[in-house]
Amino acid sequence: MRLGEARNLKLQDVDLTAGILTIRGAKLGKSRFVPLHASTYKVLADYIARREHHWAGRPVSSYLFVSSWGNRMDCGQIHRAFYALSRQIGLRGASDSHGPRLHDMRHVFATNTLVHWYQSGQDPERRLPILSAYLGHVHIEDTQWYLSGSPELMREAMRRLEQRWGDQP
Repeated sequence: MRLGEARNLKLQDVDLTAGILTIRGAKLGKSRFVPLHASTYKVLADYIARREHHWAGRPVSSYLFVSSWGNRMDCGQIHRAFYALSRQIGLRGASDSHGPRLHDMRHVFATNTLVHWYQSGQDPERRLPILSAYLGHVHIEDTQWYLSGSPELMREAMRRLEQRWGDQP
C-alpha cells in the first residue's frame, strides 16, 4: 500500500471477516481490494480493538489510523511513528540518522514476492500482473520499477536460467 492509501483508510474499509481491505480512490482514482496476510490481520484486529476501547464514548475520526487527539494522522506523524518503530525492531540503530523509509517496504514486498515465486517453482512473468494489481499499478512496467536487484532474486533468476539452458554454452 502507498502511504496515502493507508492514511485514507476508514474503519468501514476494513473487513476482518473476509480479511480484506478496500482501497478507495487510490492513485489515478482507482479502487481495489487488498487481501490481508494472517500476520497483518492479527495486528490490525488488535489495533482496532484497542482503538475502540481507547475512544469508547468519545468523539473520534472515522479514519482507521488516528492521532492521540482522535484525528486522522498526518504524513509527518506516520513517518515519525515508523521511524520510532524501525528503531524498536532493529531496522535502524539508536544513533542512525538514515535507514529504511516507509515507502521502501513496498519495494521489499515486491522483490520478496518475486523471490518466493521463483523458489516455489511458479512463473513470475505470468504472476506479475497479480503483483501489479496488488500494488495498485495500472501497467506492469510500473511494478518492474519496484523490483530491486537483491542477491536472493538474482540467485533465483540465475538458477531458473540455468535450468532452462541446461548445459548449453
